[in-house]
Amino acid sequence: VQLQASGGGLVQSGGSLTLSCVASGSISSFNVMGWYRQAPGKERELVATIGTRGGTNFADSVRGRFAITRDNAKIAVFLQMNSLKLEDTAVYYCWITTWGRDYWGQGTLVTVSS
Repeated sequence: VQLQASGGGLVQSGGSLTLSCVASGSISSFNVMGWYRQAPGKERELVATIGTRGGTNFADSVRGRFAITRDNAKIAVFLQMNSLKLEDTAVYYCWITTWGRDYWGQGTLVTVSS
């Protein structure tokens, strides 16, 4: 299984950014996709996940500001990030769990400036 993420970059505080990720390989029809992030000096943390049927889960720190969607036909997941804050600066990792295993993308850097 491979994950290809894109969409990171530099954005001003209060701005918006959308991350995209496409998965390929041996993937079950029932899977969960999502995003984690890791800020400098901190552990990787969950941002948001979405199941095949659309059930979502968000970190408290992003709930109400971020939205997660997916395209099951393309095995793709999208993270719409609004009202970005300085503390959202991190490397964002696309993630999928399928057939009982976790897979991670290469990470895309999001930098929020003041």
